[in-house]
Parts: sequence; structure tokens; C-alpha cells
Amino acid sequence: MSLLDINQELVNVTCSAAKFGPVTRAVPKGTTLKELSELLFPDTFRSYLLAELNGRPMELITEIHDHSRVRFITAAERPGFQVYERSAIFLMMKAIHDVAGPGNLTRVKVDYSLGPALFCRAEGNFELDDSFLLRVYESMKRLSAMAIPIGHRSLLTEEAGDLFHRYGMYKKAKLFRFRRSSHVTINSIKGYEDYYYGHMVPDTSYVRTFALEKIRDGFLLWLPTMEDPENLSYLSYSEKVFDALHSATELAEAMDLDSVAGLNERIASGASGDTILAEEARMEKEIGNIAQQIADSGNVRVVLIAGPSSSGKTTFSNRLCTQLRSLGYRPHPVEVDNYFKNREDTPRDEKGEYDFESIDALDLKLLNSDVLKLLAGEKVEMPRFDFRKGTRVYDTPPLTIRENDILVLEGIHCLNPKLSADIPADRKFTIYISCLTQMNVDDHNRIPTSDARLLRRIVRDARVRGYGAAETIHRWPSVLRGEKKYIFPYQDSADIVFNSAIIYETAVLKPYAEALLFGIPKYSGEYTEAQRLLKFLDYFLTMPTDMIPVTSIIREFIGGSCYRS
Repeated sequence: MSLLDINQELVNVTCSAAKFGPVTRAVPKGTTLKELSELLFPDTFRSYLLAELNGRPMELITEIHDHSRVRFITAAERPGFQVYERSAIFLMMKAIHDVAGPGNLTRVKVDYSLGPALFCRAEGNFELDDSFLLRVYESMKRLSAMAIPIGHRSLLTEEAGDLFHRYGMYKKAKLFRFRRSSHVTINSIKGYEDYYYGHMVPDTSYVRTFALEKIRDGFLLWLPTMEDPENLSYLSYSEKVFDALHSATELAEAMDLDSVAGLNERIASGASGDTILAEEARMEKEIGNIAQQIADSGNVRVVLIAGPSSSGKTTFSNRLCTQLRSLGYRPHPVEVDNYFKNREDTPRDEKGEYDFESIDALDLKLLNSDVLKLLAGEKVEMPRFDFRKGTRVYDTPPLTIRENDILVLEGIHCLNPKLSADIPADRKFTIYISCLTQMNVDDHNRIPTSDARLLRRIVRDARVRGYGAAETIHRWPSVLRGEKKYIFPYQDSADIVFNSAIIYETAVLKPYAEALLFGIPKYSGEYTEAQRLLKFLDYFLTMPTDMIPVTSIIREFIGGSCYRS
């Protein structure tokens, strides 16, 4: 029976979606967003995972009761993709629970992403091998084919904590101790209950594309990408980044700081200062070890540092220089951005706009020539790029380096061999730096590393560049595309990977970011993402900043750094 055959009061709904609309339809009052999507897209409705109802993100089970505007969202957009990922994790948890059997499952943890895959671990009275994972995969496929509705029920927050304690999900149970809301929504699939901090698809049939693969001490859950949301993308991932994430996660678990609840307990107990000092000491030790490794090489004269946006490259470069000085070297920081071509010579992208992310926006010939002259002991006039005028200027004293001096180059393209093609390989040491988050909300709700960097950038852009949060969020997809194209392909070529994630940083960034995110108006295109980030930040207690040292990477974003940023 068609929706319009039902004898009910009608409401007008103006609908739009990617490559569709807007179009206005009259539908019965009480029609769900899912039913509306089936009416509009009978052949492809499962591609639509979320909707904005009058500007607010809503699950597809939401009913329409008034004249409304609706925009349907697919996995090609970040909010839709996160709904798919979250729902796929829930489906996997249900399948593992069924395959392991009652009482045999101790813990399942979704640790972090490796490109289009999520690294997970499972513990209990079973062998985590290819055979086990095949049965889990087959169970997921069966559950998907059954189109089981994903249930919702509201519990008092205290009751939810008791429930998950009984289920043996102890980190999740502890998380509810710090929730301010009186009620929480629990999801279910055929009697299996869990809690996730975001929207879900309406039923299991929406999760159709996935794969499982045994690796190391865990396994990978392969998912599509935003670029190709209908198909799996078995893209390669960086083994060195994998190692860095693995070791960081193991250390966080050893300190019971791998979940938000663990950090909140530290803050609530008055141990913020100890947590800050320990984390900063650990990071300083790691930077010191890198400096020693450079010194032990004996022949390095050029250090190249690259990493994605908001990784803390500036502070890391300065702290590395301090450590090199303590070993008797004289380092000279060089910002590669000062070698931008003059504006009229900058390449343009397919839209005809200046492509500042491209390596061809840099004068590589001049850069290599200047470095070789410096290594030969010559005096060199070093450029400074005037971003306002769009030209290089020469207004700083010339530079000459001695035998034990080291050039420290920092920029997004520093791992690209094209950037330093003329510099002998044995004179170079390359470092990849990124904020590789080792903390999750709980075992089943991970924190994407890009979220940590986005929060850093929102706070810094407002403080340094005068940008609002909406502008930063709007630019973020373009930033991520540039990183995938120009930075990530070279991760494994680095001599070392440095993880700049600070285990307490979200608790520090929270009050700065919240104020900016609340300023995004309801009908802004960035409102949905702002609401998601606000909900995420709500899980954290706020950590005081008075004991954060002026050398900390987090100071690069909140202010108070002793280094120029």
C-alpha cells in the first residue's frame, strides 16, 4: 500500500539529496524518514543512512509530524559514513557474541583505523583465527539479510551503568558515572544490547559491505570509503603507523588511560597534574631518543619533518632542536612554506583555484640549491614568504652553517622524495609526525584520529587566524583530501614515526572548542558536524591548564607556547 493511500492528515515535505531535488511531497503525518526515502528512492533507499530534518541530524526511524525540510545523507558524507561505520561495528559485535557463545566472550575492542579498515581485538574462551572470523563474517551476512530492526530503549543513566557492568562491559559502565544526562539510549539487535554515541541505521540490511581479516594479535574490519561508499577498498596501510598506534595503545592500557572513563577518573580524583607531567615527560623522552638517533647516525645534516594538519609539527621541530642542542649540535629550523612560488606562478586545481597543497606550488629547484650551498659552507640569503602579498621576500640575515650544524626542514611535503631530490640520501633523516589517538570513548566507540586534529585546528584557527568553527569545519574535507594525496602515500618512507597525540588533550581542548561549536547556527551546513563534536566532547570532564608546560604541543593550539606558532 502506498503511503498516500493511507487516510491520514498530510504534511508537505521538501526533500533533497545528493544529485536529487529539491522536491516537495505530501505524505501522511507520522511517516518515518525511512518510509519517505523508500518512496523517493525505491531502488537505492539503503544508500541513505541519515537525514537532516529541519536542519537537525536525525535517524531514519524519526517520524515527520509537521511541514518540514529533509535532506538525505549517504556514506559519501562524513556524518553518513560514521553512521555506517558505527552500525557495522554493532553488527559485528552481535555476530561475535553469537559465534563465541554465552559466557565465552571476555572483551572485544575496536582500537583504531588503518586506512579503510578498523583494527580490533577479541578475547575469551575461543581461538581468534581465520575459522572463527569466517563464522563471524557469515553470521554478519545472515543478520544483514534478515533486515532486523535496530532497537532503541531509554534507561536511567545509573541503570545503564549497572546493566553494562552485568554484561562485563566495565569501561562502558564506568563511562556512565560521568554522564550529566538523566537518561541514555541503548541499542539492540535480537536481544544483544550495546551503547553507541551516535546515530544508527534503521535495520541490519543497511550494512551490506564489509570483510574480516586476521592480522597480528587481532583482526581488521574492512569497510568502504567515503570516496567509494558502495564497495570495499583494500588499500594498503602504513606498517610504521600501525606499529606506532599499537605501542601507544598498549601503553595507554597499561596506565588505564585507553578510555574516556579512565581519564575522567584521573581528573575527578585530582590527579590532573600528575597525568600532565607524566605524559609530557614521556613525550620529551621520545623526542630525546630521536635526537640521539640522529646524532648516532654520524652523517646527517638535514632533518625533514612532515605530517598532516594540526599534528604539532612546529612545536615538535622546536623541541627536537632543543634536544639536538643538548647533544652539542646547532640546529637551524627552515619552514618549507617559505619556498612557495610567487602567486602568479602557483599551479591551479581542476576548479581553476590556486592549489597551495600541491608540491608543485613550491620552488623545489631553489630549495635544493639553497640546501646544497649551505652544506657546502656557502652563505645563503634565506627567503621568507609574505602570504599577504603572495611573494617571497629577503629581509632576514644570510645563513651560514658549520660542520656540526643541522638543517631542520618542516613542511607537508618533506617525505616526498621529489622535495629533496638533489640532497644525498645519507645526509637526510626523515620523520613522520601525526596525532595518532590512543584513547577511545570505550571499547566499542573509537575516537577517529582526524577528530582529534580537527578539534586542535578549530581552536587554533580561532585564536591565530580569526576563523570561526564553521569555516574550519567547511575547509576540513579539502584538507583531508590533500593529506591523502600528498602526505599519506609517503608515511612508510620515514625513518621514524612520531605520535604527537597527548592523552589528556581533549579534556583541555573541550572548553575552547565547545564555545566555538555552539556558535554555529542551526541552519548552517556545518551544524550537523558541530552537533556531533559537541556530543563527543560532552563525555569528557574539563582538565585545568595551569600545569601544562609552555613547551607542550597542546600549547601550540590553546596558546601560551614559548615557541612561535
